[in-house]
Amino acid sequence: MNKKVRLYFSEKIHSDLVAHLQKEQSHYLKDVMRLKIGDTFSVFNNQGEWSASIQDYEKQTTKIKILEKLRDKKNEKNIWLAFTPIKQNPLNFIIQKGTELGVQKFIPILSERTIVKDINIERVKKITIESSEQSNRISVPKITKLETLNFFLSSFPKKGCLVFCDINCNKNDLKTILSKKDLDPVCILVGPEGDFSENERNLIINLKQSQSISLAKNILRTETAAIAAVTLVNHYLNFS
Repeated sequence: MNKKVRLYFSEKIHSDLVAHLQKEQSHYLKDVMRLKIGDTFSVFNNQGEWSASIQDYEKQTTKIKILEKLRDKKNEKNIWLAFTPIKQNPLNFIIQKGTELGVQKFIPILSERTIVKDINIERVKKITIESSEQSNRISVPKITKLETLNFFLSSFPKKGCLVFCDINCNKNDLKTILSKKDLDPVCILVGPEGDFSENERNLIINLKQSQSISLAKNILRTETAAIAAVTLVNHYLNFS
């Protein structure tokens, strides 16, 4: 089996299933990876990961057959990332690296100082799938619709922990914060390029589930803060 080739398969998977791939996936197998009829690769979704073989290359698609299950989905820490939309390239970086680091849900938020006020959800979904394929993870992160900061805070789960990356905070006891049991989810919140307004900051820090941390003495760009925070949270939840 070609272990380098992993494709996300949205349909239900079971042994001996015969199915057809999407046009882009078919092009990837045939023209990019140059797999031949009879070659094997792997497909995955939230059910797990399976081996599959190429049965035939058709005009707009590829006929495949599911062979056997390779592994089940592991229990993963429920890490969320809430952020305000930014320009396309740094946003792509956040989504790609956040996926690699285990983020389960991306939540775009509108704040008073948000400059970019729209987000291409379908493009973000595509990045999460590609990053999941390349990073060997089975689950694919969810991306929510754009929502206001007020709605986000008012609907935040009671048992969750909101890790607020606050430039006005001078402490970082994240290890102690995350040592508490039954935190679900752990959500990182990073602000826009001009930071949250004072009113918004007060709303955030007054939320019962909110914990403020400092990531550095310097002022960080949104994408830098997001990935730094996700890296720390991922480390303390999974390796401490």
